[in-house]
Amino acid sequence: MDRQKGQLLNQLDKLLPEGLVVDSAWLKRHGYSTQLQHLYVTRGWLEQPTRGVFRRPRYELSWQQVVISLQGILNYSPLVVGGRTALELQGYAHYLPQATTRVHLYGPKSPPSWVNKLPLSVKFVYHNDRRLFKNEPVAKSISSVRWNVETGKMLDDTAFRGGDVTQLNWGQWDWPLTLSTPERAVFELLDELPNNESFEQVDALLGGLANLRPDRLQKLLKDCASVKVKRLFFYFADRHNHAWLKRLNKQAVDLGHGKRMLVKGGVLDPTYKITVPGDLHGVR
Repeated sequence: MDRQKGQLLNQLDKLLPEGLVVDSAWLKRHGYSTQLQHLYVTRGWLEQPTRGVFRRPRYELSWQQVVISLQGILNYSPLVVGGRTALELQGYAHYLPQATTRVHLYGPKSPPSWVNKLPLSVKFVYHNDRRLFKNEPVAKSISSVRWNVETGKMLDDTAFRGGDVTQLNWGQWDWPLTLSTPERAVFELLDELPNNESFEQVDALLGGLANLRPDRLQKLLKDCASVKVKRLFFYFADRHNHAWLKRLNKQAVDLGHGKRMLVKGGVLDPTYKITVPGDLHGVR
């Protein structure tokens, strides 16, 4: 191997942490030709979990490594883990089935199609956050939405629709995994009703969220663009009557007009004019 190729291999150790993934285009931008990529795979210095995707070998590939790679290396920021997945990661779904089969991602730019071709036991589900939250961000996200792997430092804050993201340190090297706060994740979860989440499980999840922060909830209620989600939020909040509910200004929230039929043959809730399953509506 000539000197230049040796330098490139040493450089890769700094640019690409073990276990994280990049695509062929990223490697080419950093000086690694298609031929060199093939050589690295042949020599075992890189592995190719699916076509056009590479990683330095480090144990079995996990979905967390994929998301951290998207957030920190491949410029799919701001992209965060949200909804049910964010609540699970923060310990709010311990009484529900624990096998994660879907990882919900939120942001303005969909992840590359190859993420669902990787040899993983989960499916990535992308949601455009522009649809759920209004155009103007109400807060700045934490800097961990952008992470410079070359320096190991966080970059500047990035405006994020709806605000309210947080960070978990994941893995042996405490890589930053950015996800929605519980408050934001609630809105993302409610948006999945009734087609992709069950009322019973959402009810169970909301019942365990006694420590939500009312100031964040109020901001999110203002920024939420979905009348359905806001009505569902107050419907479940009334059911469980958590202490934070008393500190919300419901009159300041636009709940729209008219009825919303969410469940065919369901019972109409007279307060929020949404149809819900009869057995759920009857249990208080």
